[in-house]
Parts: sequence; C-alpha cells; structure tokens
Amino acid sequence: MAAGIDDIAIYIPRLYIDAADFAKARGLDPEKLQKGLGVSQMAIVDTNQDPACLAANACLQIMQKNKLSPEDIGRLYVSTESSFDESKAMNSYVIGMLEQVYGQGAFEHCGGVETKFACVSGSYALYDNTNWIRAGEAEGKHALVVVSDIAKYDMGSSGEMTQGAGAVVMLLNDEPRLLSFDPKVTATSIKDEYDFYRPFGKETPIVHGQYSNLLYMIQVRKALETYKKKAISSGLMKLEPGETILDHMDYLNMHLPYSNMGKKALAYLVRHEWRQLPRWKKIIQEIGIQEPIPKDPRGTIESVLGDEEFMAKDHEFTKAFTKTQEFQEVYEAKLASSLVASKMIGNLYTASLYLGFRSCLEFEYQKGIDLNGKRFGFGSYGSGSSAMVFSGIIQPQYEEIVKNMNLEAELAPRRRLTLDEYETLHENKLSPEEPMLRTKREFILVDVNTTAESRGERRYIFNE
Repeated sequence: MAAGIDDIAIYIPRLYIDAADFAKARGLDPEKLQKGLGVSQMAIVDTNQDPACLAANACLQIMQKNKLSPEDIGRLYVSTESSFDESKAMNSYVIGMLEQVYGQGAFEHCGGVETKFACVSGSYALYDNTNWIRAGEAEGKHALVVVSDIAKYDMGSSGEMTQGAGAVVMLLNDEPRLLSFDPKVTATSIKDEYDFYRPFGKETPIVHGQYSNLLYMIQVRKALETYKKKAISSGLMKLEPGETILDHMDYLNMHLPYSNMGKKALAYLVRHEWRQLPRWKKIIQEIGIQEPIPKDPRGTIESVLGDEEFMAKDHEFTKAFTKTQEFQEVYEAKLASSLVASKMIGNLYTASLYLGFRSCLEFEYQKGIDLNGKRFGFGSYGSGSSAMVFSGIIQPQYEEIVKNMNLEAELAPRRRLTLDEYETLHENKLSPEEPMLRTKREFILVDVNTTAESRGERRYIFNE
C-alpha cells in the first residue's frame, strides 16, 4: 500500500529579528551571519505563543485548506524538543485547541503522542504513521504529523545567532498527492552522545557546537550507508560503475540548524561517496591539494577535533572542494532551493528538515521544473544522537499543492523587532496578556497558572 505526504503547511510567528540589527548590537560582522551561516532573519515568538499553539495553528490551516473534519483524522502526532510538560503530551494541548473550533470531543477518537529525539523525532513520527497507513489500520483516515519548536539560546552565546520558531504540519494518507515514501529502505543510526541537550527545568540548551556538527555528518553518513544497502538489496536502485547512491536522488533535504550547515553536510556526504570513484582524481587535480588524513587512525570525533593541523587543512580542502564546478552543479541542482526559507526564518529544530522540503518544492517549481517522478532524499539528524535517511517520489498530482505555495505571502506581514524588544521577549519580561502584536483567528496562549495547586496549567483561546 502506498503512503506519503498529501499536503504540507507552515505556521511562522509574525515577529522577527533582522540579522543585520542583531550583528550590530552584538559587535559581529553581518557577513558572518548572512554569508557564513546563511541567516538573514530569525522568527521570534510573541508573549502569547508557545510550541503548542504554533502546532495548533498549522493544523487548523491544513484542515481548513483541505476541508477536513475531525472524523477524517485518525492520528495526530506532535514532535518537539521544546516541550513544557514532563507528562502531558503536546498533542493533547493541540487537540484541546482544535476542539474550540470543531466542538468538544470532536477529536476524542484521534490517537497520538508527543515524540522526542531532538530534531530527528519528526522523522520517526512520520515513519510510524506511514507504517500505520501501510498496515491498513488507517481505514481511510488521515494522519497529521506536526513538528513544532522554538529554538532559543542564552543571550550572548554563539547559538543566539541561530534562533527561530515555527511549525510544519504534514497530512499523510494512502493516496498522497505530493510524495509517496519509498518502502523498506528507511535507515537509522543511533549512539549515546551529549553533543546538544536541555536538562529538565532549563529553558535553553547546552551545546557543543563543533562536536555536534561533526557528529551530525558522521551519523547521517552511517545511516546513508545502511540506506544504500537496503536500496540495492530491495531492488529500488541499481548502481552502475562510477555511480553513487546520491546520483539516484534528484533532490536532497538536510537538517538545517542554520542554512549553510546543509551545504557543509552535503559536501561531507559527497566527498565520502565520490572518494573511491574515477571522478575524484580529476577533482583532486583541479583543487591542487590532496585530501587531508587525520593523524590518529581511529578517527574518533575526539581525536579528529583534537588534531588542529588536520582540522585546519580539512577546512581549507572543503572550502576549495565546494568551489569546484562538480560540487556546485550538485549543490545547485539538489540542495540550494531547500535553503531559501531557512534564511528567512531561522532554526526550527524538528521542523527545519521539513521547512527545507517545503522550500525546495516552491522554489524549484518557480524555476519551471517538472517535479513529477523526482526522488527526494532526506537526511534527518537529532542530537543525543540519531540520524535517519529515507526517500520518496513526487506524485503526478503534486502541482495541485505546489502551484499555490508562496512563502513571502505566508510570512507577511511580519514586524521587525528592535533589539530592545527582542531582548524583552527573550528574557520573558512580559506576560501573555502583553503581546507585541494583536492577531485574529489564531490560537494564542492567554494564561499559565502558577498557583501551587495548578502550577503549569495552560489556557488557550481561539481569538476571533
């Protein structure tokens, strides 16, 4: 049975901080943010927004667009690493909000959980619900998988320049108009790590940035190796001499903590895949330097990062490699369009991979490219750490969905925050009753009960 994404929708907060303003206030070079990291704007939540109402707003949008009733939905999963309750699942809050519109008890039949594994959890939720449909248990109903997060870092930290917020929701069924997932090839890699984590009670994460970036690339590469074996053994793909598995993917979507990390990850994977092929010799000749090798043959992350001479040479080699015509062709054809939205919105944690997918669809379609039958590969990563690699084929009816995509229209109007306003929001100096914006026909947070008896209870309304 086929299963995949029938439609996709996004909800992004209406406030943002401009990278140039942020850089000036922090004494940074704006080029470091805009060109080095690929950050132009960072979406910021208002005082009356949290990950649950972002998710609910995305769900309402996709249901209204597709004229769906609660009876059409069999499952609703929410994936996040911005959870605010250690017991109550976020999808419960989302269902409570949706029932303000559709009626009390309208979703009581709808199963689902909140999933957590940093930024990869949305991919696990997608996989679980895809298999629920393939197993025939959906019985004609749809699944909603929502990825919703607020990426927030300590003031003055290196991570502060990679913030963002938003939600992406995907509608899954057995007759998907947008993308049908390739069966029996999804691959994972997992390892106990502390590259990025947020202990209970702490609002912002503990980050080992360089370590996490390298771990991300290594874990995705391992998952890609398993994916390759599954794709070949299942007969999905057959590699001819001189080909790599990446040659059989028309587009690649990577996890995007910041947009240029996608380019780094692509370069890492392409180097790994091309290293044993005839084309590599030509590239080495073009670059004019040999690919560096770490001194420690074990190749552990610790030994690699501790080898300063290797790290410097590898950075120089990667920089030269990404300027070659061969890499540029792969980058422009397979990845570049997926990075556009991230530059305008920032880091969405669990939602970043799927914002990239949404971005690629729109901006490739705008080029006049026929996406029908194109294979999308997904490289998902979550700190802690796990990676997942999977793929799917764009369906003949895709144009019904993609032709109406307009990211700029969906984002507008947005309000550009001053640095003082941004810092006031960052430090939680205002209550939900003191928002920067007054919105209509959206779910908003109106109260967080802090009494001893009901501490942490949240109240939301749909503001007509």
